This record gives sequence, C-alpha cells and structure tokens, in this order.
Amino acid sequence: MDRELKLPELAEGVEAAEVTAILVEVGDRIKEEQPVVELETGKATAEIPSPTTGQVTEVKVKIGDEIKVGQVILTLGDPEGRAEPDASDDDGESREKPPVKTTENNEAPGEKPRERMRARPELPEGSSEQPSEPQKAAGQAAPAPKAQKRPPERPDSDDLPPASGIHAPAAPSVRRFAREIGLDLGEVDGSGEHGRISVDDIKQHARRRLQASPEQSATAVAEKAPALPDFNRWGATRRQPLSRIRRETARHTTLAWRQIPHVTQHDLADVTKMEELRLRYATRAEKGGGKLTITPMLAKIAASALKIFPEFNCSLDLDRQEVIYKDYCHIGIAVDSDRGLLVPVLREVDRKNMVTLAAELQELAGRVRRGKIGADELAGGTFTISNLGAIGGTYFTPIVNWPQVAILGVGRARQQPSCRDGLCQPRLLLPLSLSYDHRVIDGAAAARFLRWMVEATEEPLLLSLEG
Repeated sequence: MDRELKLPELAEGVEAAEVTAILVEVGDRIKEEQPVVELETGKATAEIPSPTTGQVTEVKVKIGDEIKVGQVILTLGDPEGRAEPDASDDDGESREKPPVKTTENNEAPGEKPRERMRARPELPEGSSEQPSEPQKAAGQAAPAPKAQKRPPERPDSDDLPPASGIHAPAAPSVRRFAREIGLDLGEVDGSGEHGRISVDDIKQHARRRLQASPEQSATAVAEKAPALPDFNRWGATRRQPLSRIRRETARHTTLAWRQIPHVTQHDLADVTKMEELRLRYATRAEKGGGKLTITPMLAKIAASALKIFPEFNCSLDLDRQEVIYKDYCHIGIAVDSDRGLLVPVLREVDRKNMVTLAAELQELAGRVRRGKIGADELAGGTFTISNLGAIGGTYFTPIVNWPQVAILGVGRARQQPSCRDGLCQPRLLLPLSLSYDHRVIDGAAAARFLRWMVEATEEPLLLSLEG
C-alpha cells in the first residue's frame, strides 16, 4: 500500500507554503532524510525531507502551488525502510515534534553554514508506523473518537495559556492565530482527535460569533475594504498575483498597525565625529570580513540605549496584563531585496564589537538578497532598525515590528550648516525617526531614549561612559 507524505508543521504561525522546487521524480528511489521539495514559507526557504526510504509513485504538487499543513506532497511505494513511529503520550495522542534543523552544505565560499528549516512529513494512519488491527485487539490503545471533554495538554514554553485557563489541545501556530484575532481557545470546539483545535475550527467559531452578534457583524463590515471600481473603464490594466513575501508583509504590517497605537518621534543627530571614526576604522572592519557602515554602529548604540531604557526592549501581553522584559538584545535590520523587505536578526548585539557586527550583517544581508536566509534568522528580534539612507529621504514613520514595541528609522545624512557656541559651520546631520507602542512607552520616555541615542552618536565616548 502506498504511503502518503504530508506537509508537516514548519514553524509557529506558518500554515502554508509555496512550492519553489521539486527535487524528486516518479520512479526515484529516495532515502530517509533526502529532501523531496523546496518551499518558500513566508519570508524564508525550507527543504522538506522524507522520513523514510521508498520509491516515488506519484508527486501531487507542482512548482508554484500553495500547499497547506497536512496536504499530501507525494506517495511512496515499497515498504522497506519505513520510519519508526512517533512517540505517543499516555492518552494515545502523538507528541508534536519540533522541526529538525540541518546545515546547508552548498553555501557560497566564505559563508557560514546556514541553518534551514527541515521538518519530517507526516505518515498516514494505517501505514506500518500505526498500530495494526491485531495489536489493537490485544489491548493496545487505539485512537479515541472525539472527546466530550478535552484532556489537559502540556503547553509549549513560549505559548501563553488561554484566558479561561483551559489548556485546549492545539498546535503553537493555531494558538498564535487565536491570539492574533483575539479569540479564547477555551471557547472553541475542536474537530480533531481528542478535541484538537485547528485553524478552521477557530475561523468557524469566529463566524458563528459574528453571526450571533449584529453589532460585531456591523463592525466587521465597516472594517472591510470597499469593492474596487472597474479600472478597465478608463484604460488597459494588468493583474499580477502578490508574491508570498508580499502577502506575508501585508499580513504582518496590517496586524502591527491594528494592534499597536503608533507614535513617531523625530530628532537630528550630528554624526560628523562618528563618520570620521567610521572612515578611520573601515579598513580594519574589511579585514574582519565586513563593511563598517552607519547601520552596525547605530545597532551598537541602540543596544546600549536598550540597557538604559529597558521598556524599549520588551513585549506587551494584554491577556495577562503584563509587560515581558527581555534580558537579551537581538536587533533586526531591515534589508531590501528583489523578493521584498526582510528583517534578519543580529544576535547578542550588546556583547559584540562593531567589527564583528559589520561582518555578521554583511553575511546576513548577502544571503537575504540571494534568497538563502532561514526562518530562524528572521525571528526573535527585540528591536528593529530600518535604514533608508542609501536610497535617500529624511524622516518617515516606520511601522513597529510586532510583538516588539519600538523601531528606529534612519534617513540620509547630509551636510548642513549648524550653529553652536556662536559659530556656524557645516556638519553632517542624520535624521532619526523612532516609532513606538504608546501602550507601553510614553512620549517623554521616547524623547529621552532618542535624545540619548543622538548624544551617543555625537559623542562616541558616551558609549564607554554610560553604555
């Protein structure tokens, strides 16, 4: 009997992916852990390996398809070399396995090995990995029908329990989706085994709530965008589907804009001395494998500012009415690419020097532009910097990268006349824009944070004195 290889859960919040490459053909005999398809998930790439050996009998996807978690990728014949069954909980429900990370071995020379998300496809019930009928008859526990009462489930360490206190059985991606739309999982009836909740269960519950409440329905209608006019009335038009990255960007920025009351603070920094230092030590940074630009220098300054103003290095948990302060400092750097805007994360910025940060940033940005960045490298940031100075412009209003609470926008530095102590002379001035979550940060605190960053750029010694 052919076995179906299904798309497993890839990462938290990732429910579907686009097929960018098919790595096997019908008739191929594949080995365990051999990649079978390559996917684009949100803003990262992922290879899906086979959990077992066998011969490909049918490929059920094609390049460009958008496939969902649980959808069949391909079928395998020849039962030899089947994978071992997943470990099961006492109640018969399989434990979820986290994605297995492997190291890519085909990076360009000089690159660090890249971690790419690899997840084992699911095998169907009834395959050799499932209990046989004689085993069930001998007394082994078989999967139970839908339970009337959900058994407690051990919550993931990074998942918050629902407000009702009921640990509803659901995957991390499902929990995250419920939080994003403001639903309590304890109110949702799961249609899966043991009452397990899926995204479709949440959507159906939300529809029922809207239908039951005319007031809520009216609000939903009011927020829905009106229908577009027929543009062909005025001339020829062309339609082009949104790329997966553009769809993910639209989803995330819409979520951030709706969730966060944005306020933006502006200031102007005299970076004349900093530019002199940058030019003086540029050669040393190049020997270290990077390019010393204003961005890694600002990242280092921001890391010091986050230590002094910890409310900028936190996240807001409205469900628990708590603020989560982070004792680590990972700064996301917005990178422009032909695939769209991506934000790789520099880790432990407060513990690294500028030469190291410059090398890491250059390596990350290069892989972003080649489409070789992994999902893990786009996650976990505590603060973000978006530098448009290479393109131009002055001030702008960057959108806070939820669940962070602040983002720094950087414009182009320009020589301008500046008067100090009765003397007017040309200085290199850098426009800075700080957007922040007003639920956590007050305007006075934002002004102090940005002013400290301005003074640190103007007087680099301040980093050693207070940073």
